[in-house]
Amino acid sequence: MRSLIMCLMLATASMTAATMVGALPAHAADVREAPVPIHYRTATIEGLDIFYREAGPADAPVVLLLHGFPTSSHMFRNLIPLLADRYHVIAPDYPGYGQSASPNRSKFAYTFGGVADIVDKLLDHLAVKSYAMYVMDYGAPVGYRVALKHPERVSALIIQNGNAYDEGLKEFWDPIKTYWSDGSEKSREALSGLVTLETTKFQYTDGMEDVSRISPDNWVHDQALLDRPGNKDIQLDMLYDYRTNVPLYPAFQSFFRERKPPTLIVWGKNDYIFPEAGAHPYLKDLPDAEIHVLNSGHFLLEEKLDVAAPLINDFLDRSVAKK
Repeated sequence: MRSLIMCLMLATASMTAATMVGALPAHAADVREAPVPIHYRTATIEGLDIFYREAGPADAPVVLLLHGFPTSSHMFRNLIPLLADRYHVIAPDYPGYGQSASPNRSKFAYTFGGVADIVDKLLDHLAVKSYAMYVMDYGAPVGYRVALKHPERVSALIIQNGNAYDEGLKEFWDPIKTYWSDGSEKSREALSGLVTLETTKFQYTDGMEDVSRISPDNWVHDQALLDRPGNKDIQLDMLYDYRTNVPLYPAFQSFFRERKPPTLIVWGKNDYIFPEAGAHPYLKDLPDAEIHVLNSGHFLLEEKLDVAAPLINDFLDRSVAKK
C-alpha cells in the first residue's frame, strides 16, 4: 500500500510540474545565470596566514585586485562577481588587514616593501605569472612595487584613486608629512584620528553624489577590524612608511613609460585623500591611457559600480581577454 501511495504522489507531482511549466509565459523560462561563486581561501606565506578571495575560470587571464586603507578585499566584494565570468580574479588582504594575520609589530615590519613582498610571494604560491593589476589607494604603491620586481608580468593597469605623482599629495597629507619629517611621538599621536569611526565613515561618504547608495556596513566592518588590539599602531606604522613610496615615484613612472601597459584610470573627482590632481599626471607617462573622472568620492565602487564595472569589463575585454 505504501508503494502504491508513493507512486501516485510522484505521478501527481510530475503532472503538476509539467502543467505549471506549460502555463508559464515563454520569457519566464529564460533563467538568468547565477553569479560565479567566490572562494575564500588562506595561504601560508612567510609563516603568515594570508587571506584572499578568488573567483573565475582557472585558465582565464588573471585580474589582481589590491585594496586601500582602511579596508581589505572586502572593498571588491561587489566587483568580483562582475569580472569573474571571464577572468580569474584574485583579491588578497595585506597583513594587518581584513582576514589576514596581524602579527605583533615586533614580529613583522609593517612597511609597503614588506606588504609588496607578501603579495609577490602569494602570486608565486598561486603560480600566477601574468596579471592585470587593479590598484586603489595603498594598493597603488603595493602594486607598483610588485611591478618593479616583475614588469613583464603586468598585462594591464586599472588605477582608481591611487597615487604615483607629487601632484596627488595635497592638504590631507600635510600632518602626515609632518610625521614623516620629524618621526616624533607627538606627530604620530596627532594622526590617531585617522583610525576612528568618524574618519572611516568620512572616507566612505565624503564627496559622494548620493550618500544613500553607500552601505553603512562598510564603516562598521572596517572599524571593527581597526579597533582590534594593536591595530592602531599597525596603521600608524604604515602611514609613517608611506614616505618611502614617494622617492620611488620616478621608478614607478619609468615603469609606465618603458612598459606602457594598457591602462584604464577611473577616479572619484571629489576624493579629498587622493584628489583628481593625482589622476591627470599619469597621462604624461601613459599618453594612451583611458581616463574617466566620475562624480564620486574615495571609494567610488560603493556608489558608481554601475558606471565603473562596464568600463572595467570593456577595457579588459579589449586589452587582456583571451582571443
